[in-house]
Amino acid sequence: MSFTHPELLSCICSGFVTQNNSLVFYDESASGYNELHGEEQEKKLKIVKENFSVKGKVLDIGCGTGISSDFDDVVGIDPSFELLKQSNKRKVQAIGEYLPFKDDSFDFVISLTAIHNFDDIKKGVEEMKRVGKKIVVSVLKKSSKLKEIDTLLRQSFKIEKVIEEEKDMIYYGSA
Repeated sequence: MSFTHPELLSCICSGFVTQNNSLVFYDESASGYNELHGEEQEKKLKIVKENFSVKGKVLDIGCGTGISSDFDDVVGIDPSFELLKQSNKRKVQAIGEYLPFKDDSFDFVISLTAIHNFDDIKKGVEEMKRVGKKIVVSVLKKSSKLKEIDTLLRQSFKIEKVIEEEKDMIYYGSA
């Protein structure tokens, strides 16, 4: 997989992703996203970088404006076109449940505070495993889906470390 330009590549057909109500929220709040969530996302990214050696080809699922995409060889995906327009990283408009990449395309899949927004969490976890060798996934501790996500991650990956952060649980594991 290679991209020669950091332009936005769209792989979503019109209307496909609008089934998820969170897309409307993120598109409408995109202009203020970094102001609202930037510090929190940077804090999680710092924890990831201090605790895990994220190297090689990286896929950032739910990359938003690109805050969490601060890696050398990274491609970000997000369903929100308005958030993606703010990122200067390589990016694709897509959803985590249908990743437009070949099997084993990435050394790492990272997803910071996004998985609870998936319409089909099981499918999203299966896709992470299909395209990546290792994962770093954070989940809001207050999410009603935390137990489901924890179970699916532990069933699908060898979870080597879990860090409890102020607002999130951060999982590190391998396929």
